[in-house]
Amino acid sequence: MKFTLSHQDNKSKARAGVVKTDHGEIQTPIFMPVGTAGSVKAVHQRELLYDVKAEIILGNTYHLYLRPGLDILEKAGGLHKFNGWSKPILTDSGGYQVFSLAGTRKIKEDGVMFKSHIDGSKHHFTPENVMDIQRTIGADIIMAFDECTPYPCEYGYARNSMEMTHRWLKRCIDRFDSTESKYGYSQTLFPIVQGSVYKDLRKQSAEFIASTNQEGNAIGGLSVGEPAEMMYEMTELVTDILPTDKPRYLMGVGTPANILECIALGVDMFDCVMPTRNARNGMLFTSEGIINIRNEKWKDDFSAIDPAIGGHVSTFYSKAYLRHLVISKEILAAQIASIHNLSFYLWLVKEAREHILAGDFAVWKDQMVKKVSTRL
Repeated sequence: MKFTLSHQDNKSKARAGVVKTDHGEIQTPIFMPVGTAGSVKAVHQRELLYDVKAEIILGNTYHLYLRPGLDILEKAGGLHKFNGWSKPILTDSGGYQVFSLAGTRKIKEDGVMFKSHIDGSKHHFTPENVMDIQRTIGADIIMAFDECTPYPCEYGYARNSMEMTHRWLKRCIDRFDSTESKYGYSQTLFPIVQGSVYKDLRKQSAEFIASTNQEGNAIGGLSVGEPAEMMYEMTELVTDILPTDKPRYLMGVGTPANILECIALGVDMFDCVMPTRNARNGMLFTSEGIINIRNEKWKDDFSAIDPAIGGHVSTFYSKAYLRHLVISKEILAAQIASIHNLSFYLWLVKEAREHILAGDFAVWKDQMVKKVSTRL
């Protein structure tokens, strides 16, 4: 993988760059749709490519390991062949599931014992076998195995967890460096900064992660319930330490406003389930603000969902029609809303990139944050 920094904004820390992988180029800043079990919910790969214009998508190691399982993925020739997505893929490590499935896991120095949410069977994740699993899944970018601490979190727990994440990282790097890609294209490993909301821990973690000299770096353990201002403070502290010549990935973030603010702090890559999850509940993100399409006010609004962003779904279907589908619980509602929200997120980061290159990002960002946060 190669990262080229194309332009640095003068009035913020925003950057425009290009990540080159064996499955194609990614123009940053970028948003990555989440395809948990090998599918971005309710969206065809063709729609991701041509309507959403996604440049990279995510897969979830924990879920793919359990279903369809590594045997099937290896027989298929990896996740790209299995799901037909020809562009880059990033897989998380299962570390977030350590956090989100807290009732069904035991964390020890060796690794984590999980109980499957499907059938209750026990599984053991270690830094080493998580590297092997992600080699088999075949993503272009794979994540180190970490523990994502909850919020709020006591200082002592956060420190011990961070130190264990660092020890696990050394084991991840050793295993990754001693194994080969399975499918004839290169893979790269991103370590993850932890430290909860404690400045000294975040600083210590960012310095340690930077010292490992990997091809990209991630910031984890944020967007887990802490106030937005605290998230921005931790993000800025970390981006000021991480090397400028490597891409920076803020995991699990966020709202459109969160993404714009964090681009301004020097983040290059984002992912979040929000655009698809909220779409399925009738919440639309648009260039003018947030729409709850269930509201009565949209029942006879025959204007397009969001003509400003282009794309088939956002310009072809009316708000009134989409509201009718949502109220009627039609499956097509989830498809239209999901494609629209993802298209908006990709439009937003593309606009951000163009304004960074044009030199007026800071002014545009302040205007857009107000717009995208407005409830219509």
